[in-house]
Amino acid sequence: MSNGEERVDSDGGPLEKSLGLGDVFSISTGAMFSSGFFLLPGIAVASAGPSAVVAYFLAGLLMIPATLSMLELSTALPKAGGAYYFIDRSLGPAAGTVAGIGTWLSLVLKSSFALVGMGAYLAITPGIGEFFEVGTTSTIWFMKGLAVVLTVLFVVINLYGAKETTRLQKLLVAGLLAVLALFVVKGIWHVSTKLPEDQLLNRYRPFLHEEKGWHGLFGTIGLVFVSYAGLTKVASVSEEVRQPERNLPLGLFLSLTTATVMYVLGTFVVVAILGPEQLVDNYAPIGVAAAALDDWLPGTAMLILVILAAIAAFLSTGNAGILAAGRYPLAMARDHLMPDFLGKVGQSGTPSRGIVVTGAVMIVFILALPLQDVAKLGSTFNLLVFGLVNLAVIVMRESRIEGYDPSFRVIFYPWLPILGILISSWLIFEMGWLSISFSVGVMALSLIWYRWYAQPLVDRAGAIHHVFARLGRYQHQELQAEFRQIIKEKGLREEDPYDVILQRAPIIELEDESFDEVVYEAAKRLTEDQPISADALMQRMLKADWYEGSPVSNGAALLHVRSSAVDGARMVLARSKSGVCVDVPPEVNTETSQQSCGIDALFFLVSREDEAAQHFRIIAELSKRTEDSSFMEAWRHLEGHQRLKELLLRDAGFMELFIGEEAATERLVGSKLGDLELPSGASVVMIRRDGKIFEPSRQTRLQYHDYVILIGEPEAIDQLSDTYIEAAPQG
Repeated sequence: MSNGEERVDSDGGPLEKSLGLGDVFSISTGAMFSSGFFLLPGIAVASAGPSAVVAYFLAGLLMIPATLSMLELSTALPKAGGAYYFIDRSLGPAAGTVAGIGTWLSLVLKSSFALVGMGAYLAITPGIGEFFEVGTTSTIWFMKGLAVVLTVLFVVINLYGAKETTRLQKLLVAGLLAVLALFVVKGIWHVSTKLPEDQLLNRYRPFLHEEKGWHGLFGTIGLVFVSYAGLTKVASVSEEVRQPERNLPLGLFLSLTTATVMYVLGTFVVVAILGPEQLVDNYAPIGVAAAALDDWLPGTAMLILVILAAIAAFLSTGNAGILAAGRYPLAMARDHLMPDFLGKVGQSGTPSRGIVVTGAVMIVFILALPLQDVAKLGSTFNLLVFGLVNLAVIVMRESRIEGYDPSFRVIFYPWLPILGILISSWLIFEMGWLSISFSVGVMALSLIWYRWYAQPLVDRAGAIHHVFARLGRYQHQELQAEFRQIIKEKGLREEDPYDVILQRAPIIELEDESFDEVVYEAAKRLTEDQPISADALMQRMLKADWYEGSPVSNGAALLHVRSSAVDGARMVLARSKSGVCVDVPPEVNTETSQQSCGIDALFFLVSREDEAAQHFRIIAELSKRTEDSSFMEAWRHLEGHQRLKELLLRDAGFMELFIGEEAATERLVGSKLGDLELPSGASVVMIRRDGKIFEPSRQTRLQYHDYVILIGEPEAIDQLSDTYIEAAPQG
């Protein structure tokens, strides 16, 4: 059965595409609002003074190059691992190991810190905080114990599935944003109506830190950069996003805009209400500021709402952190940079072992590490990764790999990615030697691991070698095939003229023609009214390059070329009921013989030379269709060319339904097809009975052990599957 969504087996393969626009927004936004908003303002003011407000704004502004680069790479290569995968495939596995381990550790540290940070707000909660004396050992171990329990809880939730995880995430983020909006609106009203003008001006005088000045502001920009690290988390689950070309850009831009506005306005309100003196070393600044606004709501209602929002923020960050970080061991194990057991996918379609390992390391960090400097160290490596991501875009573009097919492209290329690299380098330098030393240490350990464990297992090079190839040096050809497989997994874009090309395509019915005769006849149809001869196109089609990425299998062969002599994509379909013997070009290194017989479906495609990405998307869609055994049975026996084309439409799904004894379909035995209540958009195309296949009519009655082949829209096939699929025997 094929229903338009990808499932995975337990041994690997693509993850389930179950995340939509709301999921992308909630994962990214939820990852941004925790320590960055509820804990860091006090630390930021201690470093930059009131100019911390500007630091948050500039950090959001300086995130734009990295955001655009991340979007281009995510829409071109939506794979688990996100930034790791991009850097590995562009700069090579050594750089990928550094990026993978470093980003994973930064996510783990940030998530651990967020869960432990809940204790700071519990300590000021009315009715709870008085049981713990702030700063004592008992309070610290209470905070850590709570964080361990929450880590275990989120690991269990993530093991159940990404969709279930993001349902919780969306609830947490919705409540969080509602309370933050209330706090900001109330705070601005309080500042504008109740705070004396002189007092407001005094809160922001001097604007820069008295001792650190501009250096303090620049260092704080790097510090609060961790507040925007949610972008990394979204990229790591991009493989599971439906319509990534739409949902990823829209979701990330909405999230970045929302976060920047909330950070700037929220920090402005806190500084105006409390002043820099009260904010220094204050680990619950939003809660303390909310307590000053309790005249608007009865009692301590505003404080309690903010505490609940803080808890929701910490919970969503911990949850999203495990969701994203758990994908990094999976992606690295797939590439043999980590032990193979981490590359297994669980029955629920989640990287279960990577999630468990992530949770275990989080618990170790929670119990063993002090709470200081975690935000700064996490920011440092995020800055390094963002710089490498900007470099990855440049390498991918300059490699000119045809399979690199982003639906979103960075504007002002290459200047904007270059600016992103310079921004990251500058901010890391401003963060100080502790942060630089941490980055160097993680890089060194990662490279040692790569040389000791991974290098003997990896035979792969990055796209940077394709850049070298333009200078006459080595390139890694396997990247072409890997990127084309990604195109196949992503599927067609909405603007692709696939259906139009298909409807215009002539269908050739074959008798006993040879392979060369079929190719020549197709070439004649494809070159009508075109400035290229059928003979010339035929010779192009018979070369080895048509075979690349389009194997002869499942009774189908796809022959495709690109030419600057045609004015647009054209297609010809050919059907043989007796089977054609296809000549496999001798240049192709294949373990099979040089001739493959029994080919019943042949597809011919010619496109313009400059439409490589669209060309390969169409080929990928045709190839995906022919992989379904139900498709080939219907192709061989259906009457009418329009019915054949319906099998190939982009929204068509297939299902083979077994009419069996003691099964959900037993009640259908004896029913006429015309009397069946099929979902809208679904229809029966073939029936296989006693080894024979025929196209039924509305009067055909179903019998025991019939195999019914249906075609329909994905929603209709899903509905049929939910009702009947358990009745289908395996094999």
